[in-house]
Amino acid sequence: MRRFAVIGLGRFGQKLAVALAMSGAEVIAIDKNRDQVDLIRDQVSHAVRLDSTDEEALKAQGVDKVDVAMVSIGQGTGQGFEAAVLTVVNLRQMGVRHIYARAESLTAGEVFSKIGATEVIYPEIESAQRLADKLIAPQIWEKIDFAPGYSLARLKAPASFDGMTVKELRLREKYNLNLVLIKRAWQGEKEEEEIINVPMPDTIIYQGDILMVAGADKDLANLPQG
Repeated sequence: MRRFAVIGLGRFGQKLAVALAMSGAEVIAIDKNRDQVDLIRDQVSHAVRLDSTDEEALKAQGVDKVDVAMVSIGQGTGQGFEAAVLTVVNLRQMGVRHIYARAESLTAGEVFSKIGATEVIYPEIESAQRLADKLIAPQIWEKIDFAPGYSLARLKAPASFDGMTVKELRLREKYNLNLVLIKRAWQGEKEEEEIINVPMPDTIIYQGDILMVAGADKDLANLPQG
């Protein structure tokens, strides 16, 4: 069983700790605020109130033996950011191999990277970006970024695509996009799925097919919505 430490139990830290615990992981949840610790105590393996800038206190709780540590201390004040920095330094000195740090700004993220965080996450920035993507291109269900400005996207084929072949759709010519895969559900005595992982020019698209397409985000946003 993998062991995690989640340090900082604000909204993000609480949700992360509970999600990890529900997945069967052993979770040590840590915060300086007793009320925050009490809120989560019954939902994780171990919840403890301590100052994470105290290396010995962390070791006493076995944090030096976790597989992954997540530092999610709020940085709304200078003290909060300083505590997060010192916590990352402590974890590094203790030999924790995987240290994730939640940053509220790109500058904070650069600092965390330089002092030893193995990965920096930006929940607020990423959440805002996901919302922007959804508002701009609501027809796209999900995107996986594989290079700056380029993504692999999953969308349901709109009615305007129904009955057309891949050649007739002209995705590359009209939208500068590449069709990678088609996932199709068949309704019968029992629902079955067909995966067409090499769509050919004469492959027919039906409304409701799940299409995986790759290309620039600005081109993905131009796909029809209905």
